[in-house]
This record gives sequence, structure tokens and C-alpha cells, in this order.
Amino acid sequence: MPIPQPRRRPLVALLAGAALAGLLGPAQAADYPAKAIRFIVPYAAGGTTDLVARTVGQKVADKLGQPVVIENKPGAGGNLGMDAVAKAAPDGYTIGFGAISTNALNPHIYKSVPFDPRKDFSAISMLGYSTIVVEVNAGSPIKSVAELIDAAKKNKGMSYATAGSGTSMHLSAVLFEQMTGTELTHVPYRGSAPGITDLLAGHVGLMFDNLPASLPHIQAGKLRALAVAGKTRSPALPQVPTLAEAGLAGYAVEPWFGVYAPAQLPAPVLKLLNQAFVEALALPDVKEKLLQAGFTPRSSSAQELTALGLAEYERMGAVARKANMGLD
Repeated sequence: MPIPQPRRRPLVALLAGAALAGLLGPAQAADYPAKAIRFIVPYAAGGTTDLVARTVGQKVADKLGQPVVIENKPGAGGNLGMDAVAKAAPDGYTIGFGAISTNALNPHIYKSVPFDPRKDFSAISMLGYSTIVVEVNAGSPIKSVAELIDAAKKNKGMSYATAGSGTSMHLSAVLFEQMTGTELTHVPYRGSAPGITDLLAGHVGLMFDNLPASLPHIQAGKLRALAVAGKTRSPALPQVPTLAEAGLAGYAVEPWFGVYAPAQLPAPVLKLLNQAFVEALALPDVKEKLLQAGFTPRSSSAQELTALGLAEYERMGAVARKANMGLD
């Protein structure tokens, strides 16, 4: 009686599966990028993130040889856009513009955030830091931080605009209220542009905004900058004091931004994207354009951005709890 021979088809299938898992992935990574890359900006067009994404994205496209298509996807303080990034395929063709708000603050203030910034993203590189400016309409009688505090105490509920609830601008205003004993009324917008429009029209009395979006209006004399929120003055507005210099000792909020992809991004793709962003941010014309706009460019390794995000997640949690920030 012949000895039964083992079936070979399952072995062939097993080997084919191993080849697909172990070889096809690296082969695909070696071909990356073979098509356009979608760069999701989780805020409205016309703001700081949009300016930085388009400026740097064009240079990254030049280096990678494929278009980098900017897609503005605002909503829920940036959560909507970053959720789209978290749920995309981890193939390098969808990346997102993360921030201190989306990747550190929001999970502590929104009742429901559909992603975990500590687990659902692959950090690629830092993009840099922005400056928050405290500003009023040029026609306002308020000409200093001291006058702003006095006016806010006399007029409880003075309205202020930001680019959205849960943003670093919102956080800046909450800390301002805490440190000055004032009570302001928050009017959140879907991005900087509509907030600036209403500030120019006199519909709101004050705005906490990322400087790049407001700087042209300040330079044109339409808005008056009272102070900046960072530790140091902005090179773009050297005559404008920090809030600490204006009397709020110890006050400092410096929003950071970075590029993220979905979790489990293949290492060769991550390395290529990191290199492209690092090189783009080092270009003299990119640095000059962003610095003139009030944005401080700074690249990093993927590991540095990961460490920053984890540390800031803990720090922002403590800040949010102390400020009793909470959003639906």
C-alpha cells in the first residue's frame, strides 16, 4: 500500500502568504511614493496650519517627486481631521497636521475623542512652534494689557474669538482669565479667518489667535496687538511685549505642531517622510517665509516628536483639570 504523501498546496499557500507579508511590504515601501500624498490639515483654510502645510508641503512634494495635496478638514477642535488620519491605511499616502491641541489637550477636554494620540499615530517630524497674539480691533480704546484687564473687569462677559474650542488659543484665554480674575465669553470659530473677519467688523471685542493668520492685519494697522503669549517676544513683532512682561508673571503658552501618519507606518516609509520634512524645513526660503509670518520652524526625529507628544499629553491633562475645561 503506497505511503500517503503530505498535501503540498497548503504549504505553497503558506509560503506565498509569508512572501506577501515579509517581502511585498518592503517592495512596496521601496516604490514609495508612487502617487499623490494626502496631507490633512484639521483646521479651516487661511490659518497658521494651512500656511505652514502649503509652504512645507510643496517642498516635500519636490523632494519626493509626487504631489502633496492639502485637504482642510476642520471640525471638533481638529479631532475630525486627525480621526481621518488615524483611520487611514498606514501606507504613507495619508498624513496629518497634528498639534498640541489635537495630540495633547483635546482628549482631556472633549467627552469623546475617537482616537488615542498615544497609540493611533506614527510621529514623523516636528514642524515648529507658533506664536499666539492677543489682539483687538485698531479702533478699540484698549491699548494695553492693563487696559484690557481693567475693561474686562468692568464689563463681565466681554467676548473673545478663537480659531475653535479646545485649541491652544482657547487654552491661552482660559489661563488669562485664571491669572487676571476676569470672566470672558468664548466665541469659537471654525478657523482663524472667520474670527478675524468678525473682529475687524467689531462683532467681538478681542481675539486670541495664532500670529501668522493675524499678522498681515496687524501690519496693515487694522488690528492692534496687545501682547504675545510665548516665553519670548516674536521676531515678527519685536515691539509687542509678552503677557509675562505685561504683568502676568509666569504666563507662557507656546503651541507646537508636527506631522503624523496612522499607526504602524512601515519604517522605510517613515524614514523617507521624516527626511523629506527635515530637509524642507531647513531650506532658507522656507525658514524665511515662516519666520516672517510669525511661525518658528523646527524639525525633529520621529522619536523626539513621539516623546514630546507623550509628555505634553500628561502636562495638558493637568492644565485642563485645573482650568476645569470641558467640551461636548
